[in-house]
Amino acid sequence: MSSAASLFFRLRDDGVELFVRLTPKAALDRLESVETAADGRSHLKARVRAVPENGAANKALEKLIAKALGVPASAVSVVAGGTARLKTLRISGDPAMLVKNIEALGQQS
Repeated sequence: MSSAASLFFRLRDDGVELFVRLTPKAALDRLESVETAADGRSHLKARVRAVPENGAANKALEKLIAKALGVPASAVSVVAGGTARLKTLRISGDPAMLVKNIEALGQQS
C-alpha cells in the first residue's frame, strides 16, 4: 500500500471512510488527484456541477463516488463535513474490494 493512497481513507468493519475535498459549481463532475493538506492529512479532490444548497453538492458527490467504485449510491453517505469543503464519506461494502478500488482511484491522479 502506498503511503499517499493509505492516508485518504480509513478501514471500517463494514466498509471504508473516504476523505474528500469537494469543489461545487464546477464545469463537470469528476474525481481528481489525492492531495495532502498543510496539517498532513490527505484527501481525494472532487468536483461536482451541483450547487452547495439543500445538500445538492453532497448528493452529487455520493453518486460520483458510488459510480467510480462500482457500488450502489445507497452505499455511500456523507457522515461528516456536510457543510464544509472537507468531507468524510462512509462507503458500505466489502472492505477489501473497496480498498482495491479506492487505491486505483488514487493512482489515476
